[in-house]
Amino acid sequence: MELTGAQVLLESLRREGVEVVFGYPGGATIDIYHELPKYPFRHVLTRHEQGAVHAADGYARASGKVGVCLVTSGPGATNTVTGIATAYMDSIPLVVFTGQVPTSLIGNDAFQEADIVGITRPCVKHNYLVKDIKDLAETIKQAFYLASTGRPGPVLVDLPKDVLQATVEYAYPGEIHMRSYNPHYEPNSRQIQRVVDLMRFSRKPLLFVGGGVIGSNASEDILWMAKKLNIPVIGSLMGLGAFPGNEPLWFGMVGMHGTYAANMAVNNADLLLAVGVRFDDRVTGKLSSFAEKGKIVHIDIDPTSIRKNVSVDVPMVCDCRRALKALRNELGKDTSINWEEKHEEWVTKIRTWEKSQPMTYDTNGSSFIKPQMVIETIYELTKGRAIIATEVGQNQMWAAQFYKYHKPRTLLTSGGLGTMGYGFPAAIGAQLAFPGSLVIDVAGDGSIQMNIQELATAVSYELPVKIVILNNGHLGMVRQWQELFYNRNYCSTCLHKNPDFVALAKAYGAQGYRIEKRDDVAPVLKEAFATKEPTIVDVLVEPEENVYPMVPAGASLTDMLLV
Repeated sequence: MELTGAQVLLESLRREGVEVVFGYPGGATIDIYHELPKYPFRHVLTRHEQGAVHAADGYARASGKVGVCLVTSGPGATNTVTGIATAYMDSIPLVVFTGQVPTSLIGNDAFQEADIVGITRPCVKHNYLVKDIKDLAETIKQAFYLASTGRPGPVLVDLPKDVLQATVEYAYPGEIHMRSYNPHYEPNSRQIQRVVDLMRFSRKPLLFVGGGVIGSNASEDILWMAKKLNIPVIGSLMGLGAFPGNEPLWFGMVGMHGTYAANMAVNNADLLLAVGVRFDDRVTGKLSSFAEKGKIVHIDIDPTSIRKNVSVDVPMVCDCRRALKALRNELGKDTSINWEEKHEEWVTKIRTWEKSQPMTYDTNGSSFIKPQMVIETIYELTKGRAIIATEVGQNQMWAAQFYKYHKPRTLLTSGGLGTMGYGFPAAIGAQLAFPGSLVIDVAGDGSIQMNIQELATAVSYELPVKIVILNNGHLGMVRQWQELFYNRNYCSTCLHKNPDFVALAKAYGAQGYRIEKRDDVAPVLKEAFATKEPTIVDVLVEPEENVYPMVPAGASLTDMLLV
């Protein structure tokens, strides 16, 4: 059948099983929107293109599917860059379609022209400029294939207007084979045997899980290995939820704001089995002292991540899940070792560290609500069953420290890029993926204002997302650094003229609550969570509360500032 380029795009999305498209129309994409009502998927009109990409990202993280975004040319396209870079750093599968001026005008500084392919080249897995309609269907197929295979990531497809208006005999490709792109999924059997040998000799092993465990759906295999072999587990920020937070072998997040037990365990383990992590600077601290007493095994599907930051003893370039299943198969055969007894002393040692310096906060001498107490209350009310999105800053770290994530894909947060304004639109995407779930955005009073316009999106589509603002009147994390390392020079971090968030919620047609007393935290949150509407809960918290533990920049993980 002969279709226009706009129809080719939409028919291809249908064949890829796309259910939701997040976007914002414009002149360059008007032909797509003219055809859109004829197709079965839902288009969600956000109020800003950055919001659209973050919402597609949140949808992808929560559902495990590819998120799809559609925007116009020029500023519509450039507004997506922060969202694309966010997804790229955290390995999230997205396909972003951007409108472009007609091919005859490219390079002529035409109205709303931008070289979005050149602009995004450093922060996409791949991108395309489609110059011939005959290439469009295959390009779309390749885009979804690239986004969702190997190390997932965002792919951008730039669509000139004349390509969208041209016609072609439509045929959608079946299997995709790309000579220059062949992800390696299967583990090497010799490397598996090396890991098995190391584990047999190890007395103090440690499992370190990251976002790759969640992306490869390997959480069950991590749980089996930890419980079968009595191995303690820690995680990166992106790995929270990969292992149940209420399991006795879970010792929390590692790194700059990680738990005392996790940080001490890393630097005392004789074997660190790192799965689906990239060893970024917030995790490792001082590189020369990171895991210096043990061997390191690194399992990751991205070969460029291996030995990029940390020297490892056994590199394994493969799919995390397949590697863990191979290890499970080999270790499950060995009945000669009493694993529980072998590692009990080590587990007990970590529990001693955990008890000596638990995750806690000072509750004396202040009339203000403690933000940590708010997160603990959210956990108690939801019993760990909510989907939690976060903004970036102190709110993000408290949500990581004081909420227990029982399942994968229940924490949506910008780990690598640290994007303020991410959480709320991501929560909208998650709510669309799971309409019946409670979705909560834990926000700060600074970051929530970066994409607050998406409250109109939530109201328009009747999405009951809850925003809990930990309102301390500051850009809290920067203020904390100014307090600790810059002689309390609070330059440009005090937010003296915040809006009335309750009134703002009502202006958008949402619900609004304010909490000023500790005794009101639980009952007001409970009432807010029960509403069927988008809701802001503005919680006035301790203005100068800090996130602890904290490893100062450049210090070893064991050199922590404690409460």
